[in-house]
Amino acid sequence: MFKHFKPWLYFPVQMSHKLGPLFLKIYSRFRPYQTLTWRPFVWNGIEFNNPLGTAGGLDKNADDIHSWWTMGPGFLEIGTITPISQEPNPGEILARDNNTQALWNKMGFPNEGVDQAIQKLKTLYQPHFTPIFANIGKNRTTPNEKAQDDYITCVHKLTPYVDVFVVNISSPNTSGLRDLLLPDNLKNFLAPIVQANEEASNSYNKDNDVEDKGPTPILLKVSPDVDTEQLKSIIEISCELGIDGWILTNTTLERKGVSFPSEGGVSGVPLAERSKEVLKQAVAILGERRKNKLLVSTGGVMTPEDVFERLEMGADLVQTYSALVFNGPFFFREVADKANAFGLG
Repeated sequence: MFKHFKPWLYFPVQMSHKLGPLFLKIYSRFRPYQTLTWRPFVWNGIEFNNPLGTAGGLDKNADDIHSWWTMGPGFLEIGTITPISQEPNPGEILARDNNTQALWNKMGFPNEGVDQAIQKLKTLYQPHFTPIFANIGKNRTTPNEKAQDDYITCVHKLTPYVDVFVVNISSPNTSGLRDLLLPDNLKNFLAPIVQANEEASNSYNKDNDVEDKGPTPILLKVSPDVDTEQLKSIIEISCELGIDGWILTNTTLERKGVSFPSEGGVSGVPLAERSKEVLKQAVAILGERRKNKLLVSTGGVMTPEDVFERLEMGADLVQTYSALVFNGPFFFREVADKANAFGLG
């Protein structure tokens, strides 16, 4: 429908950012939920009709879950969600380069807070139409030495309503956040979150007299700007603590080929090669420990061929954001059609 004509790309980026969800809501009011089945996948008892989902940051407040379900993704990620609401960072926070298909943002986890997200999530039937990942973060006013408290708050409150947690300490838009990825900090930060997650799941199962399926899986979202040794340390510590998988990767501070401000993160085509390199390295680092661990690739996934390439490289799931901005929300159908045409169903 919009394969060649993409009027939203002629609007200022802030306007497109606001109009996109509005269009989606209007369109979805006349459409049923859509199941696109190709390469179905089951992990940790969670069923995915297809391995392509939305990336974090697209639906920060769980406002558009019903709308996206009419488009056919295999799963959704909401957030980043923090314990209390917060506004975006001051100043310019969004930019788009249509020529390079690049996005830039310096948002800094703007959201309405965990309690508001819960009000929307609790209206959904369970099991969910697709799995829902909750990307959780800290408020910018919370110092790093107390950061785990914010994540624990989100875990305890969101446990009844989501299928997977994504611990986000890799955004470049919250001052000092990436320091938590450093080996000296990561273990002390993650360990209490893992424990709190087990406690929250056990409490929920007991209080609701449901079968104990274990704690809600936790994924760690990784920065593309770590080197090989840092990535190895992150994966080693994650495995030691029982983290269930990784999202590779967040936005980058690299500015090769683009002219965005020096602060903030870049996504889209300029991120693709680095994101693929991190995926390749992660597969090699994990080796035989790969069993039952989830690898999710995101960053520069712009075409159906990009999706298939990430899966071929070893990703279990793939996420997209920029493709939905530059190509439109029907991207999931385009990928599914090509997957089935290529015999990937």
